[in-house]
Amino acid sequence: MTKNDHLITTMKPQTLFLLIAALGLLSFARLEKEFKIFQFPQNQIPRIDGDFSDWGMVPETDRIGIEELKNTKIGEGIPIDVKDFDLNVKVGWVNGLNRLYFYIDAYDNYWDFNDPVMRQDIFELVVDADLSGGPFIYKENSNKDKVPVNELYFKGHGAHAQNYHVFTPVQNKDWAMPWGNTPWIKEFPFANVAYNYNFKSGESGRLQMEFYITPFDYAAVEGPDRSIVSKLKENELIGLSWSMLDFDGEKCKAFMNLSHDLKMINNASYLCAFRLMPLEEVYKKPIDVNWTFVTENREQRIIRFYDNSTGEVTKWHWDFGDGESSEEKNPVHQYKQGREWTVVLTVEGPAGKSVRSKVWDVVTQ
Repeated sequence: MTKNDHLITTMKPQTLFLLIAALGLLSFARLEKEFKIFQFPQNQIPRIDGDFSDWGMVPETDRIGIEELKNTKIGEGIPIDVKDFDLNVKVGWVNGLNRLYFYIDAYDNYWDFNDPVMRQDIFELVVDADLSGGPFIYKENSNKDKVPVNELYFKGHGAHAQNYHVFTPVQNKDWAMPWGNTPWIKEFPFANVAYNYNFKSGESGRLQMEFYITPFDYAAVEGPDRSIVSKLKENELIGLSWSMLDFDGEKCKAFMNLSHDLKMINNASYLCAFRLMPLEEVYKKPIDVNWTFVTENREQRIIRFYDNSTGEVTKWHWDFGDGESSEEKNPVHQYKQGREWTVVLTVEGPAGKSVRSKVWDVVTQ
């Protein structure tokens, strides 16, 4: 390991992120800022039902308020007046579910949502989960000089990053318009939404809503069967940003932007850095055993086992179900006959002991 390699591996994650970004290996707006995506425990997944108490566990320090936004394009340079419009957003995820959850709490002195098309208050959300970056809207495609623009709409528009125009609130239309060739990404099971408000169009009031979306590394015009869902992993960064369009009548009064750059709506290199946070300690068991396996050679009945336990583990005991055992962390075992096996892993550490048995998961022939 070189001196530079050692320096990089010992850096704090945020310092390393800034260094990598400065070297041009990542491209984000607002390099000085990194936002958090709260991890919900797997037994406390947010319900999309209009009861927002699920979000009470998300710390206020993870809340992203209107003060983080700035007027771009329309109202540029004019300070945002919270008496006119106020917005607070929390973002969450669940390890093992490739979904991003959002909670919006907003106030507007004039909610506008009568227009059947686009002239209404819109929460415009863009996600680029694999950090592919670059333009993702057909009009910005670099091949437009060789391929007709209308054809490019069906050749990648919204494929590697997705833009959702979320209607706040919705009336007599779908809850969102994905700006691209994949309208199916707004449908269940890829998305879901719930609102709570008590005002009419043209009135003031408070809007609460929650929804989830499924980000895609590649969203295909042909549909989900040809698409690739983004795999969300703990501690990794994703690209994410939003704008808030405040309509009063037919006029858009303000275009408020988290990236502080309007290019975010069509170019994923102008999104903000969001980190998929680990589970907070209060929701973790002091020691919790889990394990997986892969069949390395089916004909020879060779199985490799992997410990995936959480907490501090100092001892492992594998019972392979055939009278054999191992004290290794990730052992390889060869079975002598074909049948279904019950395998038990027992781990120990300063916090105690944890046992996990899996009945007939491991099968040899």
